[in-house]
Amino acid sequence: MKLAPSILSADFSALGDSVRKIKDADLIHVDVMDGHFVPNISFGAAVMKSLNKVAEEVDLNYDVHLMIEDPDKYMEDFLTDRTEYITVHEEACKHLDRTINHVKSLGVKAGVSINPATAVSNLENILPMVDLVLIMSVNPGFGGQSFIEYTLDKVSELDELRKANGYKFEIEIDGGINLENAKKVVEAGADILVAGSAVCGQADPAKAVADFKKVCE
Repeated sequence: MKLAPSILSADFSALGDSVRKIKDADLIHVDVMDGHFVPNISFGAAVMKSLNKVAEEVDLNYDVHLMIEDPDKYMEDFLTDRTEYITVHEEACKHLDRTINHVKSLGVKAGVSINPATAVSNLENILPMVDLVLIMSVNPGFGGQSFIEYTLDKVSELDELRKANGYKFEIEIDGGINLENAKKVVEAGADILVAGSAVCGQADPAKAVADFKKVCE
């Protein structure tokens, strides 16, 4: 299991220090929202890049989640030496195959995400191409929402498809993940857990990271 704390829930007045507190995690999850695809605005590439030196210091890579319209127009702005994944939404891409190939052409891992009400079957033709599938377990746009239980079935469905076809993509889940549901999500087949308020929103994020690792052992 990999843990990817979302800095959307971090203290923006001391963002570098917030990242240092999650140094024992596996990735820095970067939620980018444009106020169009989702009903909220978060931050852009400049804020993420301001963390480059800290990311290098703690040896963590960026897991960039573009919850935006027209991701092809902006994805290169998020390309750094620390960018490992760039994930786009199936619902936001007019030509998903082209967009996934664009991500891969940048030399980073290409991910595709689907909202809770979007069927896994929508990804059938793209699964052999992607490195990551991100299941949204809340409706995107805001942190601190409650986990939508039926999304667990989508994780299991993806895991079964992966095993049956020998696909290599990782399964990530994002939204409402906490210490109470983390283990069952991993048991369903998730490889990467995104946790925002349950890690960066806690008084002691370092302890929260350790607690997640312990629960998912």
